[in-house]
Amino acid sequence: MNNTCELCGFNNPKGTVTGLIIKDGKVLTFKRIEEPFKGKFDFPGGYMNVDETPEKAIKREIKEELGVDCEATFIGWFPGTASWKGKKYAVLSHAFLVEPKGELRLNKKENSAMKFFEISKLKSIAFDSNVEILNFIKKNFVFDYKTLLKLINQLDPSAKVNEVNLYKSVLDGYISKKIVNGKLVGVGWIFPRRTFLRKQAVIEDVIVDIKERGKGYGKDITLDLMRWARETGVEVIELTSGSHRVPANELYKKVGFKLHPTNHYLYFVDKK
Repeated sequence: MNNTCELCGFNNPKGTVTGLIIKDGKVLTFKRIEEPFKGKFDFPGGYMNVDETPEKAIKREIKEELGVDCEATFIGWFPGTASWKGKKYAVLSHAFLVEPKGELRLNKKENSAMKFFEISKLKSIAFDSNVEILNFIKKNFVFDYKTLLKLINQLDPSAKVNEVNLYKSVLDGYISKKIVNGKLVGVGWIFPRRTFLRKQAVIEDVIVDIKERGKGYGKDITLDLMRWARETGVEVIELTSGSHRVPANELYKKVGFKLHPTNHYLYFVDKK
């Protein structure tokens, strides 16, 4: 009788999930209590169960490891490897931006400690797929958050910024940052949307520090956002600007925007 498992010869990746909990620019890690990588820092997460979607898996893992429910926003796929009893195999990690709903309570049967690290200062992490995830958030989620808040408050003093929305905006589109002499002096955000007619994009919140205006930084940011739109196949870019913002309106005309006669309405949805 031949007991050879033909299916075992395929190195198809096993599904895993990874959760990123970020607060004040710091990402949560756990210290592992088991091999592989015993004693090393790791991100929350684990293996998917049978008949489990990635979103259900990350919510289960967060509940098991931290005792809280959560919301999860998909970031992307990150291939890598893991091992069991000396055998290495492929994994495919589904990374999520996680918003916990409650106080975090470490399950010490799963990990020995938890610690928040500044994203830019986290030097190593367990598993090669997590290394790629760390590289991704270092590239895309590192901001001078306090300066960014000050810039937004210059545009709208009543604005209350939820940090996780900043990271979601990166996932939904593109943020252009203007940095001069190591200091963040301006930002702009663009996000795509598909209509019945075409692929469009909306420019939102082009902001330059009041002390740095008149130096062409707003134009640099706007042109960078337009470049991103062109490279991603956008056909039409739209934006709105208050009529009182005279320099901004003149800038948009100079770089090619046409004033479109329309009424612009807002409806604030009540949460009942």
